[in-house]
Amino acid sequence: MSTGTALRAEQDRGRRAAQNKEKWAQGRTYISAAVILIWCLAPAYWMVVVAFREVGFTYDTSIFPTHVTLDNFITAFDTSFGNRFGQALLNSIFIGVVVTAISLLIGVFAAYALARLNFRFKFLVLGFILGASMFPGVALITPLFQLFTNIGWMGTYQALIIPNISFVLPLTVYTMTSFFREMPWELEESARVDGCTQGQAFRKVIMPLAAPAIFTTAILAFISSWNEFLIASQLSSDATQPVTVAIANFAGAQPQQIPYTAIMAAGTIVTIPLVILVLVFQRKIVAGLTAGAVK
Repeated sequence: MSTGTALRAEQDRGRRAAQNKEKWAQGRTYISAAVILIWCLAPAYWMVVVAFREVGFTYDTSIFPTHVTLDNFITAFDTSFGNRFGQALLNSIFIGVVVTAISLLIGVFAAYALARLNFRFKFLVLGFILGASMFPGVALITPLFQLFTNIGWMGTYQALIIPNISFVLPLTVYTMTSFFREMPWELEESARVDGCTQGQAFRKVIMPLAAPAIFTTAILAFISSWNEFLIASQLSSDATQPVTVAIANFAGAQPQQIPYTAIMAAGTIVTIPLVILVLVFQRKIVAGLTAGAVK
């Protein structure tokens, strides 16, 4: 065998080894992604399966839908047992929308100031904002309960909205501050050169470019408010309780019997708005991220 032939054979072996290594790496990636996907979606899948199952077969261990019925969804909205799921669903939507809107309104301006303006103790202010989000909710229940009792806010919407804003606002400020810091100054300066005031430059140039971060932050804020349970379980009333509290207080036909199928049906209904929210805004987020800022 000549030297050239041996060299080509060695190169072919190296090429095949590299291709096999790349295939194994891709295979491991797909397997890892599949495991993570199954791990995350298995509880949600089981919730949906039980939600469509007849009450008499609640503890059926089949992983596939069996004895399918829609009665559980009717039971979830039935008020004859004292459940207020329909009203609680509207309460959660109202609270989530108000919390998200106020958090974005305050958070966007605060984040812009922290990212663009130079003033003393700027990083200390940001540290305090982030530090406020580290307080555990259980430590705030007693003072909030006492405060809202003294001012007559117990069981009202504002007693649920204000604490949620305090939890969501640090996330909003931190996310938007990071985005504004990465945005090039030249965009705003070009708008100022073209005759825009600082407010016009912010409204016409910065805000459209910040749309991806705003949509992402809005989704995170709404989900955080939607899933909040601890504070709401103590400060809400029957008329203002969100879905998380309503589901936890679900009652069935028998006093000692937990209506698992109705609870799973309610959980499925609660999940639907979050899925729709992500699917609707996903295209806008991707479109905003792929749009050229300079263009």
